[in-house]
Amino acid sequence: MDSDLIPAREACRILGISPATLYAYVSRGLLESRPGHDHRSRVYRRQDVERLAQRKRLGRGPARGAAQSLDRGLPVLETRISLIRPDGPYYRGRSAVAAAHAGATLEDTARLLWDCGSQDPFASPPGDWPARVAPLAGDTSLPPLSRAMAAIPLLALHVPHSFQADQPTRRAVAATLLRQNAALLVAQRPAGPVHHLLGEAWRPGDAAFANLVRAALVLCADHELNVSAFAARVVASTGAHLHATVCAGLAALSGPRHGGATARAFALVEDASASHVLERFIASRWQRGEDLPGFGHALYPHGDPRAGALLAMLREAPVDPGKMCLLEAVIEAAAKASGRKPNVDFLLAAICWTHDLGPAPALSMFAAGRLAGWLAHALEQQSLGRLIRPRARYTGLQPDADADVPHD
Repeated sequence: MDSDLIPAREACRILGISPATLYAYVSRGLLESRPGHDHRSRVYRRQDVERLAQRKRLGRGPARGAAQSLDRGLPVLETRISLIRPDGPYYRGRSAVAAAHAGATLEDTARLLWDCGSQDPFASPPGDWPARVAPLAGDTSLPPLSRAMAAIPLLALHVPHSFQADQPTRRAVAATLLRQNAALLVAQRPAGPVHHLLGEAWRPGDAAFANLVRAALVLCADHELNVSAFAARVVASTGAHLHATVCAGLAALSGPRHGGATARAFALVEDASASHVLERFIASRWQRGEDLPGFGHALYPHGDPRAGALLAMLREAPVDPGKMCLLEAVIEAAAKASGRKPNVDFLLAAICWTHDLGPAPALSMFAAGRLAGWLAHALEQQSLGRLIRPRARYTGLQPDADADVPHD
């Protein structure tokens, strides 16, 4: 057995609980179990069990709440932007899944998230690139996120400081930035609705593909205080320019445990397609203690509704039947091995894989859509005028412990 995988008896010992309580923890999503070698027993990841035990040792009350709040725990601030429910995210009380099905665009979603009312911040076109930005914006040798993060600070030099502007002006700046970011991600000039811009860059003339992109952008637009949104919101609380908040979000998104999950999900499908026995490949991976990138979501233990919506659309799209059949086999094998369903990262990768694209466009779709949410959080935080400055719970060497240490 992998040293990181332990049997139920050991998990119960570490946690100080009964087997019945252990199974209750699994059903509530506090722990995950995997098949043992005999396929009748269950095993658990030691680090997950020890992390849960540490949380239990913290005890109840403010200290425990503070320690857990930054790891999908207690809420840390109030927002009117989005709500996560079992049937998916809601943007200002409206279902994101329903909006995607109804044909909403990213621009429609941004107007809602930014609470625009009668204002249309997209009324004016974004214009062409400034002279100092144009060479960078068209440099296709750069990775998409790197190109965007390099150019956006230069774009800030050409617009008013957003913190000092009134709310309509801030929204207009945000609208231009939303379309400029999408254009930077595909090294194009900013023009027209974002899903058309991305669709034409990746698969010119493919209206069905552009419609999939549109839905993906809407479903990725916001997801409450995810890592990148929180990073952007913290920066916004300092009074920084909207462009700086966007760069913070892009930097956070670039990590393999956030936006980079799309590339890992794409690689899983690629590896599965090359395996001789797909089901055995998936099951063996899971039994070895390796993860299945793109499957499972801590906030949706019964399945990610955003992924369900995109999968339904992908099944109706005119894609290679062989590719779609293999994709369905991966989903089925993952469910059989782990009990997990695909999440939105997997579907972004699946859209790209079935349309003969590489993994990079999946992350670009995520970044283009999520920018609307980052800007919503930045606008909301700046309107509050408060700095986000949490406190840390120190667990290191105490000052008095150093008093007896001899010094040369």
